[in-house]
Amino acid sequence: MDFDRINQKLDILADAAKYDVSCSSSGGTRKNDNKGLGNSHASGICHTYTEDGRCVSLLKILLTNHCIFDCAYCVSRKSNDIQRAAFTVEEVVSLTINFYRRNYIEGLFLSSGIFKNADFTMERLLRVVKKLRLEERFNGYIHLKTIPGASDELIREAGLYADRMSINLEMPTETGLKLLAPDKSHADVIKPLGLVQKQIVQYGEEKKLIKSVPKFVPAGQSTQIVVGATPETDKDIMHTAAAYYREFSLKRVYYSGYIPISYDSRLPVIGTQPPLTRENRLYQTDWLLRFYGFHVNELLNDQNPHLDIDIDPKLSWALRNLQCFPVDLNTAAYQMILRVPGIGVDSAKKIVAARQFGKLRIDQIKKIGVAYNRARYFIRCADSPYQMKEYQHTQIKSFILAESESKYLKVAQNQMTLF
Repeated sequence: MDFDRINQKLDILADAAKYDVSCSSSGGTRKNDNKGLGNSHASGICHTYTEDGRCVSLLKILLTNHCIFDCAYCVSRKSNDIQRAAFTVEEVVSLTINFYRRNYIEGLFLSSGIFKNADFTMERLLRVVKKLRLEERFNGYIHLKTIPGASDELIREAGLYADRMSINLEMPTETGLKLLAPDKSHADVIKPLGLVQKQIVQYGEEKKLIKSVPKFVPAGQSTQIVVGATPETDKDIMHTAAAYYREFSLKRVYYSGYIPISYDSRLPVIGTQPPLTRENRLYQTDWLLRFYGFHVNELLNDQNPHLDIDIDPKLSWALRNLQCFPVDLNTAAYQMILRVPGIGVDSAKKIVAARQFGKLRIDQIKKIGVAYNRARYFIRCADSPYQMKEYQHTQIKSFILAESESKYLKVAQNQMTLF
C-alpha cells in the first residue's frame, strides 16, 4: 500500500468533509459479543465532549470529492478548481480499522461527492459499511450519508449496517435550492427520508414480536440546512425544520452557516466568517421547539421573521409577551415554568418537585440552578420584593444585556490577572 498516497488522499477528503456538520450525534447501541471489534454506545460518537468530560471522535471523510453536480455553495462542485481524490472501498475499511485500533477514533462518518450517478456512489458506500460489519466484525458507530436519487434497494440494505443515516436538505426552500443547485430538488431528499423512516417503524414493530429482527438505522436520521446562502428568513428556516421533524421523526436538524468557497454571482457577498451568531440562535430555537413546547409561530412570525441577534429566542419571546408574566413558581404549571428565561428543563422539574414540601423562596430558587439574574424579571416567589410589571420590555432587555456584559468583562479581567 502506498502510504504517502493514502495520506495525501486523507488530507484532501477529510478537509472536504468538514463542511458537513450533521455528524455529531449517535444514540445507537451496538454491543460487542467478544467476536468482533469495538462498541457503539448510546451516549454517542461525535466531535464534542460527553458529560464526564470525555472527548469522542470519528473518522470523518468523503469517499471522493469528485462530483457531477455544480452546486454553487459546495466546495466539491465540479467547476471548482481543487485537488481531487477518491478512496477505494478497501482503503476506507483499512483506515477505519487501523485508526480504531490505535484509539484515534470510535467510529466512522462517511459521505461522498456523486460520481457517475447516485446508484454507483451509493453502492460503494454500501460496500464499505458491509465489509466493515461482516468481514471486519466492526461494532463501532457508523454514520452514513444517503445519496439523493439512489435506489430504494441500496438504501434499505445500507440501513441494516449503519447506526445513523442522513441526507442534506441543503437550502431551506425549493426556490433557494433551484437557484444554487438547479440539478437537485427537495423531492430527492424527501423520498429516501420517507423510505428510511418507514423501515425504522416497520423493523421496530417486528422487533416487538421477533427478537432476532436486525437493527435498522437504530440512531435515526438527520439532515442539514445551509444558512445565509439564500435569502430565506429565520421563520422560513424553522418552519422547514419543524415540518421535517414532524413528518420524518428526525433526530436532529443541523444548521450550517454559509461559508464562501468560491465566487458566484448567485451567492451573497459576505465576509470570510460564516454567520455564527445567527446559526447559534437557530439552534437555540430548535431546542425550544423540541424540548420546551414552543411552536414556530410563537417565536417567529410575519411581524418578527428574524431572530434577535442580541438576545436568545426564549428571552425575546418573553419580552414580547409580558402579559404572561410574572409566573408564580409556587403555583404555575410545569409548561409555563419552562417558558421563563433563565429556567431550563432540569431546573423546572426540580421546582415542581421541591414546591411539594413548602413555598419556594429566592435563595432556594438560586440553589436549584435557576439563572436568577435573568429570571427575576419574570417570576414571583414567596419573598419576591417587587412585581415585574414595574418595568417595560426595553428596560428589562437593557438590564439583562448590561448584566451579561458586566459578567463577561469580569471574567476577562480575572483571566488577565493570571498573566
